[in-house]
Amino acid sequence: MGWGMHMGKFGEWFVMLVAGLLLVIWLYRSFYRWLHTPLAVNRLTLGKGGELEANDENIAFLEQAGYEVISGKHRVPIGIELDGQPLGSRLYIDYIAELDGTMYIVKTARERMPMDWTGSGVRDRLLVYSLLLPECAGVLFVDVKEKAIRTIHFQVGE
Repeated sequence: MGWGMHMGKFGEWFVMLVAGLLLVIWLYRSFYRWLHTPLAVNRLTLGKGGELEANDENIAFLEQAGYEVISGKHRVPIGIELDGQPLGSRLYIDYIAELDGTMYIVKTARERMPMDWTGSGVRDRLLVYSLLLPECAGVLFVDVKEKAIRTIHFQVGE
């Protein structure tokens, strides 16, 4: 009688010890991940952009090239303070597109804002989008009139 009773108690304690150990490991890993994750300062949430229009020539052009447009226009408000005076501004992302599981920020060509295809021109115009959404692989610049989709990747500090 004594041996079976001792085994039952040992089994219960062993299960509790294993469960407690797993809980401690899970808590440690969660804390470690939280500690090493950069602060998300007003991060843009993908997928909450504007409605996709059925007859949009940019979307049709991207889809013909194999991309899936997963999100419409995003308006990103930017608070600026200049010498103590608040200024308002915003950035616009035209679309978010995906190809083979890789996401891209999409900017479209505008007649009133021609693109300067020099290193400094591309940097000044498009780098901010890549920094805003580092989870995206790069920026697609879509020019339907020229029938071109240009892919831009930035490597900062390399």
